[in-house]
Amino acid sequence: MGLKSVRVVRVGHRYVRDYRTLTHLCLVSRALGAEAIYLEEVEKELQETVAEVDRTWGGDFAVVEGKWRRVFQDAKAEGRAIVHLTMYGTPLQDDIGDLRKHDSFLIAVGGPKVPGEVYRLADYNVAVTSQPHSEVAALAITIHELQKGEELKKVFGGYKLRIVPSAKGKRVEQKT
Repeated sequence: MGLKSVRVVRVGHRYVRDYRTLTHLCLVSRALGAEAIYLEEVEKELQETVAEVDRTWGGDFAVVEGKWRRVFQDAKAEGRAIVHLTMYGTPLQDDIGDLRKHDSFLIAVGGPKVPGEVYRLADYNVAVTSQPHSEVAALAITIHELQKGEELKKVFGGYKLRIVPSAKGKRVEQKT
């Protein structure tokens, strides 16, 4: 299939309000083929939730604790293109051709007010829209565009349960 290597970093954290958003960022990252998400602080409950999803549905997605500056430095050293998702950036559709020339990415999504340094350190500051929106939606659209939709065909190994596509009804295969 030849999917590009994608990792995600969350810049900042809104604590109480943010738990469901963090969970959704993890689940969307995982479902669309990212290898890992880096968070400033990793709550044990979140890590356990994602690990249980991997055990049940397959895959080996990682939730990793890491300060965004260090994650950026490591990504640059690995040759990853750093893509910061912001509604203030250039339209994704204007940059997608250039982005697809890269094989590996670190996609940065913001929590609270993102430091100006993020804009300067990123290789690309892109927007899926210039209207207020969810960072989860922006992440999904960006990964989908980077992978040209091929991420939707990804097969997750090591699953206990797998959805069997069906035009009507629900079909789930259980591995014994």
